[in-house]
Amino acid sequence: MRIPYLAAITAGIVGACWLTVHSDERREGATPPATAKRGSTVKAVETTGDAPRDDATKEIVSGKVVALSEALKRHGIKNYPEESKGQYVLETDEGELIPIVSDWRGRAFYQDERIQDRSVDLVVNRRPGIPWVQVLSIYTFDDKGVRNITDYWCDICAIPMYEIKECECCQGPIRLRFRPQNLPSDIAKHAVEKPESPRKPQEAKSE
Repeated sequence: MRIPYLAAITAGIVGACWLTVHSDERREGATPPATAKRGSTVKAVETTGDAPRDDATKEIVSGKVVALSEALKRHGIKNYPEESKGQYVLETDEGELIPIVSDWRGRAFYQDERIQDRSVDLVVNRRPGIPWVQVLSIYTFDDKGVRNITDYWCDICAIPMYEIKECECCQGPIRLRFRPQNLPSDIAKHAVEKPESPRKPQEAKSE
């Protein structure tokens, strides 16, 4: 009679984990992207806020996530570091600075130094007139240049998470997880707008 009893307890724990994770997702108003198998693509899922907008477009942006004050300094812009402390931006290879929203996915960059100041590809939501982007998926590169989709993982409950905190199910520790994976093929890369070259003054025509 012990086997059915243990099975019932196990089923109850698994069910509690599922309810905990999904109730948190509903409460936060966001649905994290589904975990994909190695070699497959990840379909980005948009977060929703108090006033959902449907004008977002998904893009892939590349560069390094760095402290705003350091990025401004490299661009020769004076600023007060104490005022911009705790703010992070994606600095592209072309030198563009893209601020990152500290929401359920982008918050990881504000918490974890291990994914700061390293080459990344980010799947993001961009909206017209808003410079900030919402991170949907994080891809980092290892020492051999292999691209890895990056998240956090509980080995006990086998559930993914997207920021540093205790497991939403067992309240135990989680670890930073890297899995080799290609970028989604159906999302365009961010196009860098080059500044227009100054026009040469037209010479006055002689009559």
